[in-house]
Amino acid sequence: MSITNKYKKLDEAVLKQLHQVSTATLHTALFKRGLRNTYIQGVSQVNNTKVKMVGQAFTLRYIPAREDLDTVAAFKDPEHPQRLAVESVPEGMILVSDCRQDASAASAGSILLTRLEFRKCAGFVSDAGIRDFEGASAMNMPIFCTKASAPTNLTKHHGVDLEVPIGCGGVAVYPGDVLVGDGDGIIVIPLEIADEISAEAIKMEAFEDYVITKVRAGSAVIGLYPPNDEAQREYNEFIAS
Repeated sequence: MSITNKYKKLDEAVLKQLHQVSTATLHTALFKRGLRNTYIQGVSQVNNTKVKMVGQAFTLRYIPAREDLDTVAAFKDPEHPQRLAVESVPEGMILVSDCRQDASAASAGSILLTRLEFRKCAGFVSDAGIRDFEGASAMNMPIFCTKASAPTNLTKHHGVDLEVPIGCGGVAVYPGDVLVGDGDGIIVIPLEIADEISAEAIKMEAFEDYVITKVRAGSAVIGLYPPNDEAQREYNEFIAS
């Protein structure tokens, strides 16, 4: 199976900006652009220490397993898509698995996740479960999934494709798309607008920090958030000072 990355690499400045903003802010910025379905449903962060996840998607697609094909012997094939994905995802990218939102079986376990962490993968995302959940929760690499799930992936998931468009948690994920994950979940950003969205999110959070300061001092929300003309003028004077 040949794997080629045809998309551009995310600029380091944009990467740093995305580390500074929340998924909630990013969702609003994308919503303003008319993009509504950008939040991966049904997954949450596994890590005990809440580490931020930012990176581009390296995709893995599964279809339902079939008993005559998905036996333990299948893992001996060096071209097995799951194994190949683990050994092919570039450093700094996120392995994103499309398991059709079926968490009745795992999509990875401690050995594969440890290999991804060693290879400096930026994260692992699956809309299925994972095995060895307690061990995974102690890892430093960001891990997002649906729940703990002991059954091997072979019981439900048959890997078929790498680096193709997939659906993860009900969201379209294209190879190279930008994923940002935190305690609120994961947002998917089209690579083509990642720089614009990150810049917008930085501005939004600067204003929201200002709003929180005002609210803590007793200001009412109406007229402040969103700002009326007077509140906008006051904020403009604040940032200019």
